[in-house]
Order: sequence, then structure tokens, then C-alpha cells
Amino acid sequence: MPVTPPTSAVLRPAGCFVSLHRRQGHALRGCIGRIDCASPLLEAMLNVAWGAAQDPRFASQPITLTELPELTIELSILGPLQPTADPLAFNPQADGIYLAMAGKAGVFLPQVARDTGWSREQLLDRLTQEKLGLPPASWRQPNARVFTFATDILGPVDFAVDANFSPHTPPPKNAVTVR
Repeated sequence: MPVTPPTSAVLRPAGCFVSLHRRQGHALRGCIGRIDCASPLLEAMLNVAWGAAQDPRFASQPITLTELPELTIELSILGPLQPTADPLAFNPQADGIYLAMAGKAGVFLPQVARDTGWSREQLLDRLTQEKLGLPPASWRQPNARVFTFATDILGPVDFAVDANFSPHTPPPKNAVTVR
């Protein structure tokens, strides 16, 4: 099969997250990504795609080759981070959120709000507690910085099984996990 050169869309700088879910019930099986928009999208996708199958939250139940046909894959392409004037100045149904404080940071894709129905306050409380390991209301402190980002979502589509796939490949450098 002839190789098609990449389009300008995949060569533009962008961050991205790859999420793997069960087709039945939509349970999360892995999600790894990069917030920074320093690399071309194609490079970012390749770096995080293998890591999604190795999400450390599922280390005790790793994805197996036989499980792959039961999974869907979704790509979230991230725009640049935009600081908010107020921690609650975001649309939970449309905006991804990134919280930084006390030398820690965490992120929720907009799919989290859509899947859970959490309010802005609930999202920030859960992000603070689950990703930063701080008390839930810590995001209200003056040193907390909330950023939003736009997200283009491709998928979910059924996972195509490649005979050379190994879910035991080490995760890529600069990858982070998200819910």
C-alpha cells in the first residue's frame, strides 16, 4: 500500500490525549496525554498512543491483546492553554481544565464533565484531590492557577488490532495520566 505524506493538520503543533474505553459501558481503560503544544500533532499522537495501554491506574489489570477488540479509541487534540481570570470562568461541557498550584498540576478533559455531570466546583474539587493530592477546596487559594483549553475530539472508534501491538511497551517520556 502506498504511503501518503502527512497533511499540514498533523504537522501543526498540538497537545493530545489518547483514551481507551470499553465498548460496553464506556469504562475507562487508559488515558495518556501531553498538554504541551510544542511538538507536531503526529509526533505527540505517536508518543502517547502506546502509553494509553499502559495507564498506571490500571497496572493491576493491564490491557491484554485479547481485550483490544472490545475497546474503542478516542483522540483529543488540545489547543493552547489559556489562563482564566477567575477559577470558575470555564464552560465544563466545552473546556478542558488545567490546574496548577503548590508545584503540582492536573488536567481534566471536557469529557469528564460530560460523563459525570459534575459542576465547576465539583470538577475543581475532584481535580485538586485526585490529581494534585491536595484538599478539595485548595483550588480557591490565591496561588492556584486555572487554565482552559479547547479540544477537538476524534472518535471514539473501534480499536483496530495490529498483530505487532504489545501493551507492555514502556510508556513514552513526557506523558501524563488523566481521568
